[in-house]
Amino acid sequence: MAKSLAPVAQPAAWASPSRLVSFLVDTAAITDAELRKVRHDPYELIQRAVQPVLWLVIFGEVMAATRAIPTGNLSYIDFLAPGILAQSALFSAIFYGITVVWERDLGIVQRYLVSPASRTSLVAGKGLSAGIRALTQAGIVYLFAVIIGVHVIFDVFRIAGVGLAVILGSAAFAMFSLSIASLIKNRDRVMGFGQLMTMPLFFASSAIYPIAFMPTWLQAIAVVNPLTYMVSAIRALMVQPDLDLSALALDFGVLTVVVVVLTMIAARLYPRVAV
Repeated sequence: MAKSLAPVAQPAAWASPSRLVSFLVDTAAITDAELRKVRHDPYELIQRAVQPVLWLVIFGEVMAATRAIPTGNLSYIDFLAPGILAQSALFSAIFYGITVVWERDLGIVQRYLVSPASRTSLVAGKGLSAGIRALTQAGIVYLFAVIIGVHVIFDVFRIAGVGLAVILGSAAFAMFSLSIASLIKNRDRVMGFGQLMTMPLFFASSAIYPIAFMPTWLQAIAVVNPLTYMVSAIRALMVQPDLDLSALALDFGVLTVVVVVLTMIAARLYPRVAV
């Protein structure tokens, strides 16, 4: 009897311990390779932190003085600081796809694609590195928030939660940018797309004003905007004395689902950037 030539379905990366270990090792290796670029040029992170600090110091102080936006039991500057922290992560991650096109031009993508590492571990490592890079900028924003008088809650578990929210949010937007870059394959167009998306994502979230303050049509967009949940998690952990654990679980749940879905999409599209 002839043997069937039908391909056998391969188990997922996490289906067996050995494949899971291989996935984690490959992801860590890609993350380390990406972070080495930052270690060679640390001033890039400082430069990227300038704009969020200006938003916090100038825009925040002016709007706080006008008292035009109701923010409940928080002062406006306390309300704004978590939103600006999330903004710094967004602005950094949304342009991540440019590096992928640059790597394609240098032949680095082709080397990655012929390596034994799975496509999922390749993009997961890049997403994780984007999240870790954003932590440095978040730390700078955190420092300036304390300097200008934001009532930051210093608790090791809350700070760790803020870090996790920053990593998840940055990874999500980096995977989105990587997917777009895999389709567009042009640095200028990826840059233009990033510039096109940053302001709508920022303003259609709860970063600088409460969702209840928005018109109905904008509220509908804010509900499906991942940045809204990132800001909500950071704000709850960073400045709100009383935690709503159910709301916090929803925020992290949405961010986790978005990261997983976008990573799967990016893993399917990533080989196209090399074509």
